[in-house]
Order: sequence, then C-alpha cells, then structure tokens
Amino acid sequence: MGRPRLQDTHRLYKQKLEEVTKLQNCCSGAIARQRKKLKELSASLQECKETPDTLQLSPEEVGSIMEIRESIKEREDAFAEMEAFLPKKNSLYLTLVLGNVNVTLLNKQSKFAYKDEYEKFKLVLTVILFLFSFTCRFMFSYRVLDAIFNFLLVWYYCTLTIRESILISNGSRIKGWWVFHHYVSTFLSGVMLTWPEGELYQMFRNQFLSYNLYQSFVQFLQYYYQSGCLYRLRALGERHNMDLTVEGFQSWMWRGLTFLLPFLFFGHFWQLHNSITLFKMFQLPQCKEWQVLMCGCSYMVLFLGNFSTTLGVVYQKYMNNQDKAKSL
Repeated sequence: MGRPRLQDTHRLYKQKLEEVTKLQNCCSGAIARQRKKLKELSASLQECKETPDTLQLSPEEVGSIMEIRESIKEREDAFAEMEAFLPKKNSLYLTLVLGNVNVTLLNKQSKFAYKDEYEKFKLVLTVILFLFSFTCRFMFSYRVLDAIFNFLLVWYYCTLTIRESILISNGSRIKGWWVFHHYVSTFLSGVMLTWPEGELYQMFRNQFLSYNLYQSFVQFLQYYYQSGCLYRLRALGERHNMDLTVEGFQSWMWRGLTFLLPFLFFGHFWQLHNSITLFKMFQLPQCKEWQVLMCGCSYMVLFLGNFSTTLGVVYQKYMNNQDKAKSL
C-alpha cells in the first residue's frame, strides 16, 4: 500500500470513528428520551390502577393495560441490550482507578475474548498461588517470601476487582456479595502484608498458609466444574453469554455442582476458625500489633458473607422445589 493510499485510508478511518461517536451519542440520547416517556407511561398506568374507576374497566381494557405493561418490559430489555454496546458512565470504583476512560467493548467478539481472558487469568493465578503457598508452608519459612506471597494476593484481588467492574460494564451479571468479597480479600491481604515479623505472626502463619492452600484448591475445582456447566447451559440458552465463574455457589449451579457444597462450607467455617483464632490472639498480653484485630474482623466478614449467601441460595432452591412438588 503506497503512502498516499495509506493516508487516505487513515483519513477514512478517522472519519468513520467520528461518525461512530456521533451515532453513539445519538443512540444514547434517544434511549434516554424513550426511557423518560416509558417512565411517564408507567406512572400513568399506576395512577389508573389506584383510582376507584379501575374497578369499572372492561376485560378488554384490563387486557390492553396488561399488554402495555408487557410491552414496556420488553422495551426496557431491548434498551438494556442496546446499552451493552454503547459507552456508559463508569462506576465510582472504575472512575477512581481509571478515570473517565471508556471501557465499553463495542462488539460481542471483544466482550467474549475479554471474559475468556479473565477466566484464564483466574485459573493461572490460582495455580501459582497454590504452588507459592505450598512452598511457603512446607519448604521455606522466610518472611521475605511471605511478603511476596501476600503482595501477590493484593495484586491478584485488586486486578480481579478492576476486571470484574469492566465486565459488569459490558453485560456480565456478577453482582452482590461475590463482587464485594474481593474488596474484603484485598483489604485482608494488604493487612497481612504489613504484619511485622514476630511471635504472633509465627503463631498464625502456618494456619494462614494452610487456609490459602485449601482455598486455591477449591477455587480450581470451582473453575473446572463451573466453566463446563456454564458452557452446557449457554448452549441450551439457559444462561447469558457473559456469565462468569464465581468463588461461591449460585442457583444455576444446582444441576450437577451440588457436590461442591461440602468443600465450600468447610472453607467458610475455616474462615470462622481463623477469625476466632485471631480474636483469641488479640487478647494475649504480648499482642501489640493492630493487624491481629483487623485480620480477625476481615475473616469474620468473609465468613458471614460467604456462609449467609451460600445458605440463602440453598434455602431458596429448596423452597422452589417444595413449591414445584406442591403444584404437581
């Protein structure tokens, strides 16, 4: 390609970029206006429902109102699908970390590629953390190695929170506790990194490394079996293409992955055991480090969040099965 032709191609490229930006702004503005009108229509329908005259509506009019509400819901779903490919305002966390950089990927191939790269990143780091914790636990007992391991944990969880926020902006439906617990894990790893060498650190060190060994093992199990289950459910059209593996249990895992529950609950109670151990250490006369209390509180938050969320999913599924059995 000659230089004049290259310049023409690049000029055309910049022109198309400007056109894309204008089209994006046009679509975003149109969606905002349509949303406003739908909100006003929904409010009018609600007022109509609450007035006494509603009792005098004919079956045809009631049917028309139901159709309008269904149409509003379908339109909202369509808007959400459109917005997945339009620039949107970053979350507070992404704004603080990255600024106002547009993180919306503009085609499905890019979204899927980023999601797959995120899953591979988790798998590779899980294996590295398992090997590192095994080395620190059974082969070398050096504070420098422990510090490197804890720094790796801080970097890993920080990176996960950023990548998950980007994936959420691009349509992934990971939410709630399974996002927040990575922030808690980042804080916990940071506190462990600052814990100075001493008698109390050595008292907790082996228990901490053994817990991380087990956690890495369970995370590997979850990735291996969840990824297979998600692939099967996506092929059946029962899961969204941007759904991710998580370090916990969700309702879609009920078919085929219930065998993971004992491993998960054992890990949750190990977090409780870590918390109780640290609280007891904090009461010792020689305890001067603030890290003991902070780590104990962090493990307690992790236990309460993980245990209650997993138990909630199991209870909800049990109640759904009971309702289905009654209806038969």
